[in-house]
Amino acid sequence: MPPVRPDNREEARSWLDFTSRRLSPSVQRKLLARFGSPEAVLAQPLSTVRAEFGAEVAQALATAPPSGAIETALAWLDDPRHHLLTLADAVYPQNLLALADAPLVLYVVGDPETLTLPAVAIVGARHATPGGLENARAFARTLAELGLVVVSGLALGVDAAAHEGALEAEDGRTVAVIGTGADRVYPAKHRALAHRIAGRGAIVSEFPLGTAAQPYHFPRRNRLIAALARGTLVVEAAPDSGSLITARLAAELGRDVFAIPGSIHNPLARGCHRLIREGAKLVERVDDLLEEWPDLVPSGTTTRPSPTPLPAAADDPLLAALGHDPVDFDTLMQRTGLTSEALSAMLLPLELDGAVVRLPGGRYQRTR
Repeated sequence: MPPVRPDNREEARSWLDFTSRRLSPSVQRKLLARFGSPEAVLAQPLSTVRAEFGAEVAQALATAPPSGAIETALAWLDDPRHHLLTLADAVYPQNLLALADAPLVLYVVGDPETLTLPAVAIVGARHATPGGLENARAFARTLAELGLVVVSGLALGVDAAAHEGALEAEDGRTVAVIGTGADRVYPAKHRALAHRIAGRGAIVSEFPLGTAAQPYHFPRRNRLIAALARGTLVVEAAPDSGSLITARLAAELGRDVFAIPGSIHNPLARGCHRLIREGAKLVERVDDLLEEWPDLVPSGTTTRPSPTPLPAAADDPLLAALGHDPVDFDTLMQRTGLTSEALSAMLLPLELDGAVVRLPGGRYQRTR
């Protein structure tokens, strides 16, 4: 939809007014099905609404939106980068219609057309390991190079790495579905990343402008991530991770679910292992995803780039002792036979070089 102009400003006002009333999406849809449009719903005598839908719905319709909220939203829409998509718009993403509670309106910053393109969701832990972050970035970059839109949630960790990986691809596109109003960035440290995403894709929210982050917003956000994408790839996830909610919602919608396995000693691999036990496809390379989507494979292309493997450890005995899993200092001393002073002296240059990172809890891990 183009930016709001005088000839459609009143239509936008009606949608904003209607969706700002304290009504559930399911009730809103029932009202639209009965009366046809937001304007028609708001024009109904309250006695008619009360008779058909009950006193609570009538009271909600009789309660005006917060003062100034609609004018603020209309002013926001004057920016050519800002859009309000409604169920009545041709560019409303059809994938979302698979949801029983598809949002009546979407606030979009960037290019709404991005929401209509083939997409894959990449989600995972906020406190991911360095290997998990690199996997997210590498998979996203390769998938974006192949023309897929990468969808994620702008959160710390895997989400941010997935967005960044997609942006590293030439002409790569990415969509961030957020749990706040579209005029806010959460976490605030991702403000610059959000600006880049809006320039090469879209930021999407179903929440009214000004809405702050609340814990219960993020499961609602996750259902949009799952619905927008053709499949969901989980990179790292604890057993109680919100990423597993996204994967479950994707499966319920008939979408593909993929998971990258990890070490049995890595607590962030347990969520992925659980998904694999429950039927998610184990993924080690991009080809493993594309085997499920032969219609997306470019003609004449037979191989796909895969994430870069860890550097060979043969050149450095300490890297060999570290292995591929996080390891604590005392265990590393036992493996190498080094004194504490000698081991610290050898770890320092590797940390400075970026070959090794120190994790919470005094553990160390090789990086890519």
